[in-house]
Amino acid sequence: MHSLPSHLKIIAAIAFILVVVSTPVTQWGAFVAYFIWLLAVVLIAKIPFSLLFKRSLIEIPFVFFAILMPFFGSGEMIQVGPFNLYREGLIAGAGIVVKGTLGVMTAIILSTSTTAREILRGLERLKLPMLMVQIASFMLRYVNVVNDEMERMKVARESRGFEATGIKHWKVLATAAGALFIRSYERGERVHLSMLSRGYVGVLPHEEQPHVQSSVWVKAMMYPLVAAIIFVIQLAIGKM
Repeated sequence: MHSLPSHLKIIAAIAFILVVVSTPVTQWGAFVAYFIWLLAVVLIAKIPFSLLFKRSLIEIPFVFFAILMPFFGSGEMIQVGPFNLYREGLIAGAGIVVKGTLGVMTAIILSTSTTAREILRGLERLKLPMLMVQIASFMLRYVNVVNDEMERMKVARESRGFEATGIKHWKVLATAAGALFIRSYERGERVHLSMLSRGYVGVLPHEEQPHVQSSVWVKAMMYPLVAAIIFVIQLAIGKM
């Protein structure tokens, strides 16, 4: 999977998520099959399960929101242990957790098997507006530079005996944030002028992408295609 072109990975991930989102919440067999297929893709991509689990923790806030949904709503109520829960809210909350988990894991597989630069190149090939791609590219390139600048300002404040302990110090922190913004803006101006002096005309130079063979397309589309087959089979079983 690491060898696939980045734009094909993006297309496959989006197609898989669209199939998952289109699946009715009540089709639990399909979601189980999606999860098994996704774990198989993780094994194929050789992504450590520990890494997958750690990055999936970003979903926790949405899980807390979904847990509260069964307690609010209207309609039929069901007894689950000591709690009276609304059936519609329970189904909707479970749908958010399941679909959200599959979506987050798909995004993790994409980001783990593809570098940030490759993702930007893939978005460029998918005709995302060039200005947005370049803004994202410079953001990734200079975020560490800005972070280092912020750390140096922090060390300078602490070396002068400053330590933020309450609201009374917010003014100092706000002043530092303003100074950081001005420095970043001035750095951006200097970088832009240096790029213009080197012949920049709005497009960053890069090597020409080779033509993608049909066999590579088939290999990339297996990810959403299997999900689509699961979706169709589950709907057929549901109508029987």
